[in-house]
Amino acid sequence: MSDPIRNRYEFVVFFDVENGNPNGDPDAGNMPRTDPETGLGLVTDVCLKRKIRDYVETVKENAPDHDRYRIYITKGVPLNRSDNEAFESVGIHDAAVNSKLKDEIKKAKQEGNLDEKIRDYMCEHFFDIRTFGAVMTTMVKGALNCGQVRGPVQLSFARSVDPIVPQEVSITRVAITTESDAEKKNTEMGTKYIVPYGLYRLEGYVSANLARKTTGFSEKDLELLWEALENMFEYDHSAARGQMSVRKLIIFRHDSELGKVPAHKLFDLVRAERKADVVIPRNFSDYTVTVDLDHVPESVSCEIRE
Repeated sequence: MSDPIRNRYEFVVFFDVENGNPNGDPDAGNMPRTDPETGLGLVTDVCLKRKIRDYVETVKENAPDHDRYRIYITKGVPLNRSDNEAFESVGIHDAAVNSKLKDEIKKAKQEGNLDEKIRDYMCEHFFDIRTFGAVMTTMVKGALNCGQVRGPVQLSFARSVDPIVPQEVSITRVAITTESDAEKKNTEMGTKYIVPYGLYRLEGYVSANLARKTTGFSEKDLELLWEALENMFEYDHSAARGQMSVRKLIIFRHDSELGKVPAHKLFDLVRAERKADVVIPRNFSDYTVTVDLDHVPESVSCEIRE
């Protein structure tokens, strides 16, 4: 296990979208997610974790330390395959397919620290487990699973600063689907949803206590997390999401593992307000983002990255 971080952190990220759909809701025809009572836009924590995972997977693909920065929740790799690696590391082979091993593994877990060894293997080799935790119970037959890990890094839903107005845009294409349709028409119609502009605020937490007790999330991991948050949209542009950019990353660092200041008091120091002469915001410059540095407690330091 790596040397874990020793300080608690909270952070705020501001990102925006222009003429795109930051996080469609599949239960609503992929319309941008909104709070129905306030009209504020929402982006789920799951969506943002996916961006972080994809960034780390991209930048670490050919790195010398790639094996330590693999991604557990990734496309095309069954979870059982990764889980089985942990059992292989302690000399238990074919755990994912051999149900006869159930009693053997159960006995080994009762007699020793097999659970910890399996968990530590997964934390050591998969960045997203070390960071966000994971439920590794896909091999559900008795003792054939890698357990559950609660990660030190947690994200909230991102919420827009002002209400958003999703727009449904009609589009056409000249590529016709079938031969029979081609005889009747030259184009086909479709629709897509966009948000003309929205500035979103994400809040997050980093627990040094959980890093020490469970996953070994290290200072190097932490710096990679900040890097991923700053660049999570840069390698993942698409026409559907329009122009998405991270505008500010504000980091609060406590002087101890547990800290002395509640997170909400630090978040309250960060404000994003529409400028007085702006009626309908259409750009990040229409907002003023401030941090009340005069009221940051002595036990906390603040870093602002732009």
